[in-house]
Amino acid sequence: MSALSLAATASDYQLSREGAGGNLEAFEELYVRHNRRVYLLCLRMTGNQSEAEDLTQEVFIQLFRKIDTFRGESLFTTWLHRLTVNQVLMYFRHLKVCKEELLDGQRTLEDIYPRAAGQFSNHTLDRVMLDKAIRQLPTSKRSILLLHDVEGYSHEEIAEMLGCTSGTSKSQLHKARMKLRSLLLAAD
Repeated sequence: MSALSLAATASDYQLSREGAGGNLEAFEELYVRHNRRVYLLCLRMTGNQSEAEDLTQEVFIQLFRKIDTFRGESLFTTWLHRLTVNQVLMYFRHLKVCKEELLDGQRTLEDIYPRAAGQFSNHTLDRVMLDKAIRQLPTSKRSILLLHDVEGYSHEEIAEMLGCTSGTSKSQLHKARMKLRSLLLAAD
């Protein structure tokens, strides 16, 4: 069996072990499998395509550096999700430090980060409102919403994970979005 076909059939854990050992094909396979999910999470958290693309690259740089720390005690996707969230939060901390420098009059926002002008406070407030609304969703609807819209799983994958049909997944996702919309409109 060739290295390429082995990488395509290997588990994420096997690929992580190979990647930690310096196998670039294994690392590339992890990238192919998970870059969309990482990008979508970054996009959801930042609300900006360009920043999400940059952060996705940063996440995979961190993954390359830290892959040997994955012990397999959780799913690789769970570990990668946490790595991604941490990377985005570090980005927001950097913006906060930059904002504090602005308040001290040392620099302008455009000097520090041109694309962030006018977005930081509104984005933070929107994020808090969205998180609060998501927490109010019933557990089953919240799970499907997060798996589909945040994690990037297909309805077929969600159905397999949760033991339901893809039609149920689609229906529950629609209901979750409608409920989320009403909660967010009520918060305004």
